[in-house]
Amino acid sequence: MKKVSLILTALVMSIASFAAPKPVKVNTAASSVAWYAEKVTGKHNGTVAISAGALNVNGNKLVGGNFTIDLKTIKALDITDPNYNQKFIGHISSGDFFEVEKFPTATFVITKIAGNQVTGNLTIKGITKSISFPAEISVKGGKVAAKASITIDRTDYNIQYGSKKFFDSIGDKAIMDDFKLVVSLVSE
Repeated sequence: MKKVSLILTALVMSIASFAAPKPVKVNTAASSVAWYAEKVTGKHNGTVAISAGALNVNGNKLVGGNFTIDLKTIKALDITDPNYNQKFIGHISSGDFFEVEKFPTATFVITKIAGNQVTGNLTIKGITKSISFPAEISVKGGKVAAKASITIDRTDYNIQYGSKKFFDSIGDKAIMDDFKLVVSLVSE
């Protein structure tokens, strides 16, 4: 009987060690996305809001998750003239860039975490590509804090406006293909 009890205890403990990851909601008010883009003659920066997300925690490790970016909230912080700011946001929200009316959100779904390297599927304008980047990740008491600087080639998502890849004679009106997102996620 003692032997059966020991075997059952060992079985329960080994099953517990393979417990399913616990999802925790992303605190959208405390989380942020900053964006940075450059052109030959200058650069722009701004923010865009995270509208939803969940992070999967197993013990003190982040093992998966996702978040959604609300592209209707995109803001330019460097343009102080209200008319030019509105025109700029209108342009990057149009079909030349993010086509926000048709594609109001972008999403990221984590597919793998190895050490501090995160891999996942980024969807912009209905196009999904796998990307990888280093991240600072902390899990304490079931709470997650993660931060990453992610460089994205916009042409991978059919955002071609002003790209030298597609318009080789564009000269100093060219817009760099890469833009950067600095993502900071905090769980509730």
